[in-house]
Amino acid sequence: MPDRIYLDHAATTPMLPEALAAVETGMRHWANPSSPHGEGRAARAALEKARSDVAAAYGWAHELIFTSGASESLHLALTRSMAERRLISAVEHDSVLRHAEGAQVLPVDGNGVLNLDALRAALAEGPRALVGVQRTNSETGVIQPIEAIAEIVHAAGGILLVDAAQMPARASAAVLRHADLVAVSAHKRGGPPGIGALLVRDFGTLLPMGGQEKGYRAGTENLPGALGYAAAVSVAEDLEPMFALRTRLEAAISAEGAEVVGAGTARSPLIGAYRMPGVSSAAQLIRFDMAGISVSAGSACSSGSMRPSHVLSAMGWEEPALREVVRVSFGRGTSEAEVDAFTTLWRQIAIEARTRAA
Repeated sequence: MPDRIYLDHAATTPMLPEALAAVETGMRHWANPSSPHGEGRAARAALEKARSDVAAAYGWAHELIFTSGASESLHLALTRSMAERRLISAVEHDSVLRHAEGAQVLPVDGNGVLNLDALRAALAEGPRALVGVQRTNSETGVIQPIEAIAEIVHAAGGILLVDAAQMPARASAAVLRHADLVAVSAHKRGGPPGIGALLVRDFGTLLPMGGQEKGYRAGTENLPGALGYAAAVSVAEDLEPMFALRTRLEAAISAEGAEVVGAGTARSPLIGAYRMPGVSSAAQLIRFDMAGISVSAGSACSSGSMRPSHVLSAMGWEEPALREVVRVSFGRGTSEAEVDAFTTLWRQIAIEARTRAA
C-alpha cells in the first residue's frame, strides 16, 4: 500500500533492508544449532554471534535468552523468577496483565507514572517481590522513572523486570544500569516478527526449565530471526527528528482542542496519545483509515477489541473521554508531509464535531 501513511509504528514497524537480508542468510543455515555435526556447529556459531550482537546493541553486558518476542520474555520472567510475589503497575501491557495472575496491582498518577509511595508500602508488606514496569508505555509513550523505581525495589531486596519493547536500543542507560530482567522485541525495532529476548543480569534470579537457550527455553532456536534482529538493532535510531515531528503534530492539533495524554511528564518521542473531544476513537480510526492514514486506539494487542483502555482508566480518565483517544507513533520513515496530512484531517474532523455540537 505505497500511497498510505503509516503512523502505527508502536504496533510494528517495517523490516529494515539489513534485517531482510540477514533473515535470508539465516534461511540458508538450515541446520539445527543444537546438532553436534559440522552443519549444526556452523548454525550455532551464527546464533551465538547474533546473541552477542543484540546484547552489544542494547549495551547489555550480561546474559541474553532469545524468545519469540517480548510477550514470551515477560511470561518467562513473571513465571520463573526467584521471587515469592509479583507487583505490577496498573498501566502494564495486556501481556503482563494476562501472565501475572494474582499479582498486586500498583496505582499510577494522572500522568501514568507509578506511585512510588505505593511501591514502597507494597514491598514492605511481605517477602521478596518481582516488580514489573513498562519503561515506555505502549499506549501513551509515558516513560517511567526507572532509576528511582530500581532504588526502591533493590533496597527491599526485590527483582526489577522492565518491559522495554518500545525502547530503542542504546536509548536508556537507566534500564541498562538498574534492571535485573529486560524484555525486548525485534519487530518494534525494524527486525522480523517472532523473535525477541529476555536480558538477564543474573541467571540466579530465574528457575531453569530445561531445553534450549541454556536451559531456560524449550524449542529449536530461530536462527533467521536472531540474525534479522541483530542486523536491525545494529542500525542506530535517530530520535531527534522524532521529537521534532511529535512537537509539530502536537502544536497543530492542540490549536484545535486536542488533549495530549501524559503531557505533564517525560514521554517517548516515538509515541503520542491524543483526545479529540466529542469524537469516539472508533469514528476517528474509520475516518483516518478511509483517508489512507493508519493510526490506532492503543496497543495492537487490545485496540482491535475497542474496549476501554485500562491505561487511561488507571490514569483517572472516565467515559466518554477515554473512548476519544487515538495513538500516533512514528518510525524511521515518517516525514513532515505525513504528519501534516494527519493534522489536516484531524482539524477537519474536529471542526465538523464542533459544528454538529453547536
